[in-house]
Amino acid sequence: MSEFIGDWQALLVLVVAGFLPNEVWRMLGLWFGGGVDEGSELLVWVRAVATAILAGVIAQILVLPPGALASVPDGLRYGAVVAGFAVFMLTRRSIFAGVVGGEVVMLGGKWWLG
Repeated sequence: MSEFIGDWQALLVLVVAGFLPNEVWRMLGLWFGGGVDEGSELLVWVRAVATAILAGVIAQILVLPPGALASVPDGLRYGAVVAGFAVFMLTRRSIFAGVVGGEVVMLGGKWWLG
């Protein structure tokens, strides 16, 4: 316990530099976006851009895996993407469920292969 309390400066830096700047923007987004129609063209465009960015990141990680992910066989990486996409489609297009499904397949496959 004393080690945790002794690192209060590190915790303070995390809160000030990491948490607070993000929370300000989240609260402003909630405040300004409260009255925005979810079906508006602007929000449809924002969702499309966010989905495209996620797809680009997944493609980059799939083709040129960084760090420890490079040790995962190509077939397992591609299989995890297919499984994640299947979960995405089966859960009424839930991006969260698709990402978690692909991650479960990736981790399970890596554990099984050793």
